[in-house]
Amino acid sequence: MQMKTLCIGLLFLVSGAVAGSDYEPVAEPVADGVYAIVGPTTGRTYENHGLNNNLGFVVTAEGVVLIDSGASLQGAALVERAVRAVTDRPVRWVINTGGQDHRWLGNGYFRERGAEIIALASTVATQRRYGTQQLDALKPVLKDRLEGTVPVYADAPLDGLVAELNLGGEPVVVRYLGDAHYPGDATVWLPTKNVVFTGDLVYVDRMLGVLPWSDVRAWRQAFEEMKALQPAIIVPGHGRVCDLDRAQRDTGDYLDWLVTEVGAAVQSWEPLDEVVERLGDAPQFERLRHFESWHRTNVNRTYLQLEGG
Repeated sequence: MQMKTLCIGLLFLVSGAVAGSDYEPVAEPVADGVYAIVGPTTGRTYENHGLNNNLGFVVTAEGVVLIDSGASLQGAALVERAVRAVTDRPVRWVINTGGQDHRWLGNGYFRERGAEIIALASTVATQRRYGTQQLDALKPVLKDRLEGTVPVYADAPLDGLVAELNLGGEPVVVRYLGDAHYPGDATVWLPTKNVVFTGDLVYVDRMLGVLPWSDVRAWRQAFEEMKALQPAIIVPGHGRVCDLDRAQRDTGDYLDWLVTEVGAAVQSWEPLDEVVERLGDAPQFERLRHFESWHRTNVNRTYLQLEGG
């Protein structure tokens, strides 16, 4: 347990030490044959290639299962380099856990190299809806590092809420748990390893963001369903690799707080501006990075969602 804790701590230090220089993704083991690539908890920058999120991969007897592909072709090449530092087995599958830019806009890089792109139909629908908008938003940030990047989708999107796959004897379960941070968000569960890659369902070390198209109540329910898996190791969408207790403190408790506190204000017909002002201080969550820039926005958007039913 001490060695595991040390590895996770070192992983966080490596990922957090990239400010002011170009980010080089590094793969760190979290279980036998399972690796996480933990991105910085800053925003998207030219230096980090928009890779301010976590990715990961599983090495199987028949090749590598990559979980998410990065925000661009150039970023995807860096991700591949991190994989190559661990294994020379080819990337056979790329599974997208969501429709946000840094989870899938690197798909084209891996498809050109023979990988199959895999995603739930609900995830692909979100990618198709927001892909052009995401590229436009990335252009002023990534500039020349976005060149050649175009939306590339799964050839045969997986229908239903759950897809049970297997590569090289390694079972992989892709599960839709509700429209959380983005519509169509999914988790990747490795039952034999007791590891779950949560995509943007879980944020650790930094404040989660409620977007106009997020669904806070569904997000809260999805978090509870993820907990029911009782994973030993969680690779969150952002922040250090952790256990359920840490995920609960940094994400679950905050979602509970938003739904409960803002929900009570909506039920009491309290005006929006008064709610944002009254709930603008939440000292129990101030330790999370980006609290100042996200918290009041989260309260505002949660109010509007709950008010709209």
